[in-house]
Amino acid sequence: MRVDINLATRPYEDAREFWTRWGLAVGVLALVTLGLLGFAARGWVNAGRDRQSIRQLQQQIAQLDRERAEAQAFLDLPANRSTRDQSQFLNGLIQRKAFSWTRVFAELEHVMPANLHVVSLKPELNDENQLQLEMKVTGESRAGALELVHRMEGSPHFQGAQLVAEGAASNATGVAADIVAVYIPDQAERSGK
Repeated sequence: MRVDINLATRPYEDAREFWTRWGLAVGVLALVTLGLLGFAARGWVNAGRDRQSIRQLQQQIAQLDRERAEAQAFLDLPANRSTRDQSQFLNGLIQRKAFSWTRVFAELEHVMPANLHVVSLKPELNDENQLQLEMKVTGESRAGALELVHRMEGSPHFQGAQLVAEGAASNATGVAADIVAVYIPDQAERSGK
């Protein structure tokens, strides 16, 4: 039997080499796909656990909010109002008494730029019952006040530092700035040791 092959119209193709190359590529892609599917399935299972954990935490928060509302309603009764006001007053006094000027100035010494000076410092309790420091500083330029704010943000003892106002210093050669930050004392200081 004679087979006539015209290579001009039908070029010779080596099917075995084609399937070897592409079969290997398809096999690798199939393994990668299986790996990605396994990774996605594991992520989906972990996300389900996280959703359940979030649901439990939300239920706990709702329960604590209900308990807090009940306690607040109890304290708001006319018979208990004077006790509540007295305890808030005493708690405020205790927190003010626990404030350590020495520690605050020591912490400020670590973050204060060389060309800046504290003119006034006023500690007060804010709405969240946190100790907030309002300070007025003076320096040669606005850059010193901004540097102090950045350094306070990096310190574990100050939170939410903000430059709230600025203007010319009283000696008219520098800049005065008002800075507000929440002060977070050391754990030893909080426990009274």
